[in-house]
Amino acid sequence: MQPTDIVILSNAPGEVTTWVRPVVKALERVFEDRAIIRISVLLSPCPHSTGKEAEIASSYPAVDRVLPATEFWSFLLWGKTKDNWQWHQRGIVVFLGGDQFYTVAISRRLGYSSLIYTEWDARWYRFVDRFAAMNQKAIAQVPKSYRYKFSLVGDLMADVALEVKSKSKSNPNLTSAFLVGLFVGSKPAKLSQGVPLCLAIAEEIQQQLPQTKFMIPVAPTLDLVTLSNYASRQHNDLIPSLGNVTAELVYSTPQPPYLITSGGTKIELVTEFPAYQTIVDCQLCLTTVGANTAELTALRVPMIVLLPTQQLDAMRSWDGLPGILANLPGIGTVFAKGINWLVLRQGRLFAWPNIWAGTEIVPELVGKLEPETVAQLVLDYLKHPDQLKIMSDRLNVVRGQTGAAEQIADIIKQEITKI
Repeated sequence: MQPTDIVILSNAPGEVTTWVRPVVKALERVFEDRAIIRISVLLSPCPHSTGKEAEIASSYPAVDRVLPATEFWSFLLWGKTKDNWQWHQRGIVVFLGGDQFYTVAISRRLGYSSLIYTEWDARWYRFVDRFAAMNQKAIAQVPKSYRYKFSLVGDLMADVALEVKSKSKSNPNLTSAFLVGLFVGSKPAKLSQGVPLCLAIAEEIQQQLPQTKFMIPVAPTLDLVTLSNYASRQHNDLIPSLGNVTAELVYSTPQPPYLITSGGTKIELVTEFPAYQTIVDCQLCLTTVGANTAELTALRVPMIVLLPTQQLDAMRSWDGLPGILANLPGIGTVFAKGINWLVLRQGRLFAWPNIWAGTEIVPELVGKLEPETVAQLVLDYLKHPDQLKIMSDRLNVVRGQTGAAEQIADIIKQEITKI
C-alpha cells in the first residue's frame, strides 16, 4: 500500500475529545503498519472553542500534525498552511465535527475520497463517497438511490464505555463513602454559575451526610488557577446569588490538588484526562448541559442536570441562526438572554439522554436554583440507591451499542484500499 493521508476535520472541544480521540485510537489498531498512513487533524473555527483544541489533538500519540482553527480559512480558500504541508497522492477526508460542506471542499481540493460521520442529518450526499450514521433516522432522510453510501455504526459517544475496565477499586477511601461528581463547565459563562452553585450544594450535602466525598473532573482546556478564580468573590460577582460559598485552591503533593470551601468541604480536582475511571466510581453527578451528559450516559453514571438561570445568557450553544446571534460580539448577550428565555418557556429537554429517550429519565432542574433544594434531591437519591440503579439501567437502554469508532476505522481502511 502506498503512503496515504487520513485528514480528520473537527472543531469543538466536545468533538475533539469524544469523536476524534476514539477514532484515532481505532485507526492505530486497524493499521498495524503506521508507516503507511499519516493522520492530520484540521480544526475549523467554532463559537464554542476554548482555543486549546489544537493542543488536545496534538497530545494524541497517533496524530502526526494539527492545523489550528486560526489557519483554517487560509487552507480552505488557498490550500496553504503556515508550515507548507505536503500531501500524499492518495488519501481520505473524514468529517468528525464542524460543517459538513468542508468535507466536500477539502476532499475536492486534495483529490481524496470522503467520509462523514453524521448523528442526525446527512448533507451533500451527492458529493460524498461514504457516510457513517449514528442511527437509522439519518439514513431514512436520504433518497433511496444514495443509501448505498451509508453504514449504520452507532454512537461514537458510547465508545467512552470501552475505556473503562469496570467499577474502579482504585480509591480505597470510598468503600464506606459516597462520591459525587461535579461537572462545573469549561467556559466562563458556565463556570461563573457552575462553580459557586456546586460548591454551595456540596457544603449542604456534607453537613447532612458527612461521609460524602466530592470531585471535579477538570477540563483539559482549563487550568486550576482559572478554575479557582470562579470560587472567589474578587473574580466572580455571581457567588452571592448562588449560595455565597467561596473556596481556595490547595496543592498537597503527592496528593491531588483540591478546593477547600469556606465551610471546610474538600473537593478533589481530577486533572487526569479523560477521567472516566474516576467518574465511574461516582454514585451520582451534577452536571451542566452539553457533551458531559452524553459521556455520563455512556458510562451509565446517574446524573442531575442543572440549568441555573441566575445568568440567563450562559447558554449560547444553539444550532443555526439562534447560535449565530447568541455568539455575536457585543450584542450577543442581549440575543442570548432573549433566546434562552423563549426556549426555557417551551419546556423542552436539554440533556442528551432525555433527548434520546424522548422523556426525562434524568432530572433536569431549570430556573433560579437554590443550593439547599438541589442538595435535598441529591441526598434523597444517595439514601435510595435503588432509584440510582433504575436511572443507571435507563441510561444503559438509551446509550447505544459500542464499537462505532472501530467500524469507522474499518470504513476508512476499505476506502483507502479501493483507491
